[in-house]
Amino acid sequence: MEKNWYVVHTYSGYENKVKANLEKRVESMGMEDKIFRVVVPEEEETDYKDGKKKVVKKKVFPGYVLVEIVMTDDSWYVVRNTPGVTGFVGSAGHGSKPTPLLDEEIMFILKRMGMDEHRVEIDYELKETVKVTEGPFANFTGSIEEIDSDKNKLRVLVNMFGRETPVELDFSQVTKL
Repeated sequence: MEKNWYVVHTYSGYENKVKANLEKRVESMGMEDKIFRVVVPEEEETDYKDGKKKVVKKKVFPGYVLVEIVMTDDSWYVVRNTPGVTGFVGSAGHGSKPTPLLDEEIMFILKRMGMDEHRVEIDYELKETVKVTEGPFANFTGSIEEIDSDKNKLRVLVNMFGRETPVELDFSQVTKL
């Protein structure tokens, strides 16, 4: 299963408390393999008070927290039932799974905060043969056709039914042969 970023709605002013509560729950409930980063989107702003310059952190989206999750019933339940959380943004009603943020959206937000999305050290070369380790193409092998280091993705030509089929995969979904 792949991890994605989701937007969680909180009581206004409780964003940092929700972050702390959720991080504690992840640890106490052994969910480190399903719930990864919890981010309160903030950016620095300069205020002038009494002629003095002061840099303060302001919430970019008051009332919202970003969470990186492998969405399962368990991880959904842990986040949904964290004190201060009122729900996921993008779910079609009570009990339905939410829609994840697009890669471009989360990269824009993290970059704006000065937290570039973690970069994976690129150890792949064009035309190199790799084995797919997870997802619907697990155990297939293929040749790397394209490397997109900004998105941590590879385009791999996988041989299926006697044809080369291009498949887009995360760096984490393949291994060198």
